[in-house]
Amino acid sequence: MHHSAVPEGVIARMREIRRDLHRHPELAFQEERTAARIMAELEALGIACDYGGVGSGVIGRLGPSQPVTTIALRADMDALPGEESTQLPFASQEPGRMHACGHDAHVAMVLGAAHLLAAAPPVVGVRLVFQPAEEKGGGARTVIAAGALEGVSAIFGAHVTHHYRVGQIMVAAGVITAQSDRFRIDVRGRGGHGARPHEATDAVVITGFLITALQTLVSREIDPVHPSVVTIGQVQAGSAPNVIAETAVLEGSIRTTLPAVRDQLHAGLRRMARALGDLHGAEVEVTLQSGYPPVVNTAAEARLAERAARQVVGDAGLMALDHPSMGSEDFAYYLERIPGCYVRFGARPEGSPYVPLHSPAFDIDEGVLPVGAAFFEAVVREAERSPLQGAPPA
Repeated sequence: MHHSAVPEGVIARMREIRRDLHRHPELAFQEERTAARIMAELEALGIACDYGGVGSGVIGRLGPSQPVTTIALRADMDALPGEESTQLPFASQEPGRMHACGHDAHVAMVLGAAHLLAAAPPVVGVRLVFQPAEEKGGGARTVIAAGALEGVSAIFGAHVTHHYRVGQIMVAAGVITAQSDRFRIDVRGRGGHGARPHEATDAVVITGFLITALQTLVSREIDPVHPSVVTIGQVQAGSAPNVIAETAVLEGSIRTTLPAVRDQLHAGLRRMARALGDLHGAEVEVTLQSGYPPVVNTAAEARLAERAARQVVGDAGLMALDHPSMGSEDFAYYLERIPGCYVRFGARPEGSPYVPLHSPAFDIDEGVLPVGAAFFEAVVREAERSPLQGAPPA
């Protein structure tokens, strides 16, 4: 259905759910109240659901008992650390926590789709996946380990963004978000008095060289047609103005879209750290931690999502992807297992400046809620018309 045809009662319900969750944000793996609210909504609709307790996903199930095709619709439940600055009447009531990434809207949209599907039960199976801990900890893996994808043919997810306006949906096949990795560099020199540098090995000076050198990894070693980012987000060193620091710690992230580029950056990071340690006579140790893989939409599912989006927003509202986002998203773990498609919904309020995700000032135009609900329902109806050849039923 076109998003303007979503019943007013469903829109009001989604708005109420979204605002309730916005007032009471919960961090990764702590989404107890959120899960209870979701389960109450599903039970009111007569939709069976499973929940393994705090830190688990809520999994709703609709459709026939032995479907030929089963479609999963995913929403993430968790909020972020941070103090909200929106001044909304329903702003966070929990100090140090806020829904700065729109997951409250994602939950409301999938519940809105559940209302639409319950009103006209689908002939395909539908798995409603409300997932913990997208922001930190890769909660998608928890959902997978619990068996929520068993028998699922394809999975669909979405994210609100200020990059587009309400009534615009971005759909594309291929790479959508980047691989994310973390690194930590420990520098150990020799401390000393600020007046006698010749007696010490200054970890701060070595750190300064490292910060500058690492910027050349992307700018001078990576083919510029392959997007990649090296960011040093934290530096800690020193104890007093007149003391030469013995140790320093740098922490940062690497974003890539190609495995070969990722390998090149990892090797370059280790090489530069080793060389600067040798140059200054210090110990420099690198620790790399793999983050979320890239989100790679599969072709057939992207085509289905495109057909669904056209029904909801028309040709004019269908947006192409100019280039992959360098952000990361644990929806990637689902797509390593089964086919699927991850899209973006325009949610920038009219007249509002662009506000990035994770900002204390982030908010959405709630007109996106019926767009999301209608899209998720349309995905299921498209799958009814042309069943996907994904994973076999369990």
